[in-house]
Amino acid sequence: MNKHTLSGLLALSLLFGCSSSEEIVPDVPPSELYSEAQQSLQGGNWLTAIERLEALDSRYPFGAYSEQVQLDLIYAYYKNDDLALGLATIERFNRLNPTHDKLDWVLYMRGLTHMAQDRNFMHDLFNMDRSDRDPEPVISAFNDFKRLLERYPNSPYAADAKKRMFALKNRLAAYDLATADFYLRREAWIAAINRAQELQKTFPDTEAARQSLEIQLEAYEQLGLEEQAERTRQLIDLNPS
Repeated sequence: MNKHTLSGLLALSLLFGCSSSEEIVPDVPPSELYSEAQQSLQGGNWLTAIERLEALDSRYPFGAYSEQVQLDLIYAYYKNDDLALGLATIERFNRLNPTHDKLDWVLYMRGLTHMAQDRNFMHDLFNMDRSDRDPEPVISAFNDFKRLLERYPNSPYAADAKKRMFALKNRLAAYDLATADFYLRREAWIAAINRAQELQKTFPDTEAARQSLEIQLEAYEQLGLEEQAERTRQLIDLNPS
């Protein structure tokens, strides 16, 4: 079976899966449907919870459970790794509920969802270095947590957001280090120096910043800039590993 046939079968299965989802969810009162969704959430049955919640959301968009259904969907999508749907639901909730008392949690979940976009199952499985991956989701997550701390400093999610920002900062620093090393290996000495110095300026308290001094030193040596190289050696001595 060639790859085109497999792709066609996958698309067909997805189509039938989507078209039959409404048939799976029984036509019961919203209170009963919501109770089933809550049981599925508590049991970690994310797919069933999502089916029930989506049915509630589509059948009763302005019902008594509307806001809580959207909040539950944000969480269920995150747990089920439906990250694009989670982000779309977050944006919708913020648009419809600009003064809701759980906006700090929603912002926290947006940070978690952006952070999860940086994950890759195969990379996790084989413990592969991901420092050279696109850092855009990490930047978005960092900004979400930063905004949470600025807007809601007393939020119960603030402490965890602060810890995650520390990890994200190291991730971004590692990306810059990988970029500087990329330039070095391609003998783009000036570009390597510029990226290393930008890393040191932006993330001075990271291990990546210290390691970037080695890249900077080699690039200066290759350019024959002995005075700058000597200053870099002194910085390395002042910042031992």
